[in-house]
Amino acid sequence: MIVTLTGANDFARLGELKKLTADFIAAHGDYAVERYDGEEDTAARMRESVSSLPFLTERKLVLLQEPGKQKNWAEHITDVLNDVADSTDLIIIEPKLDKRLSYYKILKKDTDFKEFGELDAHGLVRWASEYAKAKGGDLASSDARLLVDRLGPNQQMLQQELNKLLGYDPHISKATIELLTEPMPQSTVFELLDAAFSGNARKTFALYREQRALKVEPQAIIAMLSWQLHVLAVVKTADRRSPDAIAKEGKINPYVVRKTQGLARAISLDKLKKLIADLLRLDLDLKTKSVDADEALQLYLLGLSLQH
Repeated sequence: MIVTLTGANDFARLGELKKLTADFIAAHGDYAVERYDGEEDTAARMRESVSSLPFLTERKLVLLQEPGKQKNWAEHITDVLNDVADSTDLIIIEPKLDKRLSYYKILKKDTDFKEFGELDAHGLVRWASEYAKAKGGDLASSDARLLVDRLGPNQQMLQQELNKLLGYDPHISKATIELLTEPMPQSTVFELLDAAFSGNARKTFALYREQRALKVEPQAIIAMLSWQLHVLAVVKTADRRSPDAIAKEGKINPYVVRKTQGLARAISLDKLKKLIADLLRLDLDLKTKSVDADEALQLYLLGLSLQH
């Protein structure tokens, strides 16, 4: 068995690694597992490991974390794969692979290649519902969407919160989600922008006060607004590219891209440029002048909501 695990979805990739490793250990014992890291181990050391026979066991499992960081390994990958001992199972973990390189093409062609992409909003909602069901609970799609919107696209965090919710009550509802989870600041800043773009000043300031009650400082809110406006600008200027293409080219989570598309449709490019320029000016003023940060940021938000 020679397996390659790759892709930006850390949660799914690590989950598959744990499963494959656990299955091997159950059959052969943990003493038959060897681990190496391309950041620290040489190509020669890793090649020796995959080509050598196991010691005191019928089979061994070799786990290689980013071996491609060793140039000599990547350049001779065909020879390496040919030299893997029949009694060795090999798992190559490469979270990021350049698809233009022969290293990627050979791994895809000559190994059991498993690529784990990040889930979009629909995929996360479906996964959350299926996870709850697998654990003996239930989670309606509408409530799963609320959970994802509230916590963001990090599957590791979603899993932790789902376990907490299931422990409280196997039937996860809107009420228990709102009772037991805290909205992530990034998610709330998106809601803040959404409210402002809708001209809902009351909701905008309620969300701002919520951020401050959570002890999120004005500069942190500005940083998150800056990031959200950056994403908005990427989506706005993407012409007719698909959400997946935008996510790939802009290095943005597909979930975030799809969530931002509604905002992009609600604002003109000229207004977006002005918002970015005004936020930059506000940030500079806070760093160079004696300005009340709360007051200045609320004035910015007020101006934003009055424009729409």
